[in-house]
Amino acid sequence: MRVVLGVGGGIAAYKSAELVRALQQRGHDVQVVMTRAAREFIQPLTFAALTGRKVITDLFSQSGGEDTLSSAVEHIAVAHENEVLVVAPATADLLARFSHGLADDFLTTLYLAFEGKVVLAPAMNSAMWEHAATKTNLGILQQRGHVIIEPEEGWLACGTLGAGRLPDPVRIAEQVDSITRRKRDLTGESILITAGPTQEALDPVRYISNRSSGKMGYAIAHAAAERGARVVLVSGPVSIPAPHNVEVIHVRTAQEMRKAVFDHLEETSIIIKSAAVADYYMANVPQQKLKKTATRLSLELDPTPDILAEAGQRKGDRLLIGFAAETENLVEEARRKMISKHCDMLVANLVNRDGLGFDADQNEVDIILPSGQAVHAGPADKKDIAERILDQVATLRLHLRAVEKPA
Repeated sequence: MRVVLGVGGGIAAYKSAELVRALQQRGHDVQVVMTRAAREFIQPLTFAALTGRKVITDLFSQSGGEDTLSSAVEHIAVAHENEVLVVAPATADLLARFSHGLADDFLTTLYLAFEGKVVLAPAMNSAMWEHAATKTNLGILQQRGHVIIEPEEGWLACGTLGAGRLPDPVRIAEQVDSITRRKRDLTGESILITAGPTQEALDPVRYISNRSSGKMGYAIAHAAAERGARVVLVSGPVSIPAPHNVEVIHVRTAQEMRKAVFDHLEETSIIIKSAAVADYYMANVPQQKLKKTATRLSLELDPTPDILAEAGQRKGDRLLIGFAAETENLVEEARRKMISKHCDMLVANLVNRDGLGFDADQNEVDIILPSGQAVHAGPADKKDIAERILDQVATLRLHLRAVEKPA
């Protein structure tokens, strides 16, 4: 695999030499591009010796003549020749220029011409990392489908302790490795995924909901699209950027989610119901805000539609994967729910543990297969859990097609 490594101007630039070696050890051919600021921290000769290739440092050749003409379009050639662009360290300045499409040197111009996968490994002072401008720029870059490897915590060059250290070069190389070996085993599938909570109104300003952040469903949607599927994501109210190459339908209530699901059922081959749908709603919502009084308030609530159960009844030959959030007897309850809702597979997790499940970046699940076997996954980042879930989905789909294929 051909990888172009962009080196930004930060003290962590010296670690990029280690990253070159880590990438080479995994069989990648590395082309290094350095910004002007990066050359203040490490010399191009270091990378040239490691890669055996010319290190690109300027948008135009400094020698003039015919060489200047070829260098004027060199960024296009480099963009076409390489499959992954890794930027490490990705400084706050580079993140800003990438997000706004500014192109005043070779690396930023290359970025605009690059059509492959982009991996960004930020490194900077912790105050810069936490700044609202940096967060906004990161959100834009994530929406474009770029992989962000968040910095690590520790002692920084400025003498402070906090987040901002360049991720370990081996960790970056492993991430690049996983991307270059990404499966395309869901090509041709049309997957409908639900994510996030629903909100059921109690009056014009209050509602019933739950702690679901939507992170798990969004991670599955992103991973499924990366593996070749056409993905429709029906999302309750969340504050997450839409995944790249995914059609997102925003809903608020359980009734709206139900309608969106069954409006798209006919074009779907796989349904993944990861949303945490509210169990109850108020049928007759008052038009005026409920006033607080000294007396107890009683509300009459009705059950919301059971979208998973209805999908089980109407799925036909589609695969149906359900989710179950439990506080006890996890596997037993998951198996019972899988049978009662007519699911082909069910993903279950305990939601009464700190740092896992609802409103967290990590999860730990048991994937219940059609045989009743429970496959454990985690604790791990929800992106990794999403891949584990889709591994089982792809395997199940392949098995069913083999069974259906005439002899």
